[in-house]
Amino acid sequence: MTTLPDRPNAALLVVDVQNGVMEGAPRRDEVIANVGTLVEKARAENIAVVWVQHSDDELKPGSEPWQYVPELVRRQGEPLIPKSYGDSFEATDLEAVLAERGVGRIVVAGAQTDACIRSTIHGGFVRGYDVTLVGDAHTTEDLTAYGAPAPESVTAHTNLYWRYQSAPGRTASVVDTANVTFAGQPEGSA
Repeated sequence: MTTLPDRPNAALLVVDVQNGVMEGAPRRDEVIANVGTLVEKARAENIAVVWVQHSDDELKPGSEPWQYVPELVRRQGEPLIPKSYGDSFEATDLEAVLAERGVGRIVVAGAQTDACIRSTIHGGFVRGYDVTLVGDAHTTEDLTAYGAPAPESVTAHTNLYWRYQSAPGRTASVVDTANVTFAGQPEGSA
């Protein structure tokens, strides 16, 4: 269980599902649909949905690439965490937002697998959170031209190694969208 005292709640982190990030991403529509399913499930269970939005030279605040994809709409009152580093916790108020809501377990979905998703799941884990990665609700761009593995291999490898992460007093897990539970421990593996 989480090493954070008095934090029995879960939250869904929707990381960087922005136009410029998702453009051309493998399984774009499937991943966005799965994230949408997670958002609706979390809302139905009164679970915090926390939106994370990256900005940098290519994702300038207010620009079309910076905007969240039109398929996903943040509701009034759902926190929006602006960030400029890969780890959604780094130099943001994410930790304060989660503490205020008594969150000790985060369920993570979004993009990009090999950058902001990996940074965020590790960032949460080292800060004491139980971290569930939604195996079929994250993707990344094709960087094979720069020597990276194919996107499908990046997501598969991330799902594989995260399933076996361990640390005292915390859990790491990978589940598919259909098996995500927000109360208690996750069910099933991806």
